[in-house]
Amino acid sequence: MDENAGPAEGGHPRRWWILIAICASLLIVVVDNTVLSVALPAIAEAFEAGTATLQAVVDAYVVVFAGLLVAAGVAADRFGRRRMLLCGLVVFAVASTVAGLAGTAAVLIAARAMMGIGAALVMPATLAILVQIFPERERPRAFAAWAAVAAVAMAGGPVLGGLLVELWSWAGVFWINVPLALAAVAVVAVLTPESHDPDARHLDVASAVLITLGMSGLVLTVLVLGEGSLPALALGAGLVAVSGLGWFARRQLRSPDPMVEFTLYRDPRFAGGSAAAAVLTLGTGSALFVLTQYLQLVRGQSALVAGAALAPLAAGVVVGSTAGGRAPDRIGLRVCIIAGFAGVTTGFALLAFLGPTSTYLHVGAGLALLGLGAGFSSPAVTSVVLGAVPRHRAGMGSALHDTHQQLGIALGVATIGAVLSAVYRSELHVHTGIDDGSLALTLLRGDPEITRAGVDAFLTAQSTTMFIAAGCAAVGAVIAALTLANSRNASPIDVPSA
Repeated sequence: MDENAGPAEGGHPRRWWILIAICASLLIVVVDNTVLSVALPAIAEAFEAGTATLQAVVDAYVVVFAGLLVAAGVAADRFGRRRMLLCGLVVFAVASTVAGLAGTAAVLIAARAMMGIGAALVMPATLAILVQIFPERERPRAFAAWAAVAAVAMAGGPVLGGLLVELWSWAGVFWINVPLALAAVAVVAVLTPESHDPDARHLDVASAVLITLGMSGLVLTVLVLGEGSLPALALGAGLVAVSGLGWFARRQLRSPDPMVEFTLYRDPRFAGGSAAAAVLTLGTGSALFVLTQYLQLVRGQSALVAGAALAPLAAGVVVGSTAGGRAPDRIGLRVCIIAGFAGVTTGFALLAFLGPTSTYLHVGAGLALLGLGAGFSSPAVTSVVLGAVPRHRAGMGSALHDTHQQLGIALGVATIGAVLSAVYRSELHVHTGIDDGSLALTLLRGDPEITRAGVDAFLTAQSTTMFIAAGCAAVGAVIAALTLANSRNASPIDVPSA
């Protein structure tokens, strides 16, 4: 394939079959963002883990994933997108095996971090391949399918996780990855052509380490501060975050061949779309972390029932993504993004009023609005952001797009989780005088009076986090309204070098 010329006007002859192979790979990686959510109470019980440990189990995957995405995008452009995709799937399968065998929380966290490495190799390669094989006019449809699979995987993860926990144990959410990843390797190897950028950037390993350390330090700072203890650790993590991210930026700005072209952020499409997506995922990324605990610990549902209860989110995503793939041609990209974000805002606001006896209609309506809004806006956001990236830099552009979202998820879980824990502890102390910060995972199973106080405290904390998430989505809509033109397509541009 001639990289510089891009795909032929009609696209690659097997492009729709390749799309299926790409989506199969994407499904495995994305589902792991949420499949773990309904297994958290079981993991807490198995390892006697508190809230901070559970957040670390969730964020170890997301932080490493986000930190290595840019380097993985460069590697995909330089060494081949198909090759990196296959390597990532193999690493993911091996790491999942280690996680399934984990005997301590520390091993589980390390395995999750290793899974993040595999996911980072997979994700940018998927979008970069789509950019190469689809002509511009068909990309919104391809992106819509990609976004629908990603969103359904994220929303359907709890359903699958609940089934696996019920039938197996918490380890089942990891063992299932092994045969699926190996099957994806076979499909991708047969169908997907190799492509690369002959002028790809040099792979800067030091910068990859610096950005991963910086992001890890940032998330760890939030986690420790949320626990209200170990100020020295929080200070140290904060210093690592500032120095790592600062040194990374300095290296990129001074390098004649940077991994990240900061000039991309001069384009309002790239900067505005990226900022809007990051702010949105700051709220949506933490929603399942909170809601699965509400369903299991407040409503007393099993892991399977709680996972199934989240089905309206997946259904909303499917419908929203289908409509969102066609809507830009009719109403423009900016309107699609604003409308989708408004739906997410409304969904979070509705979920903020959940109580211990709320009907399932209340729960389902809020989840459906979240899914519809996120699904409707996602194809437009992806088209806007990648439309601002030169085609031969597709790997880097898709990696940056994914990095913004994954960092938003990681910070969302850390920040919203910290708020949830802090408000819970405060409310519980007011009503019972108890200072234990282990949240509902232990206190809702204790004395009846403490249980009632714990439920009230948890609901207050949950309401606070849902309103914060709604505010994040609203801010994303405002950013899109102020920075994006209402174009009906997004064409790649050549961004001058710094």
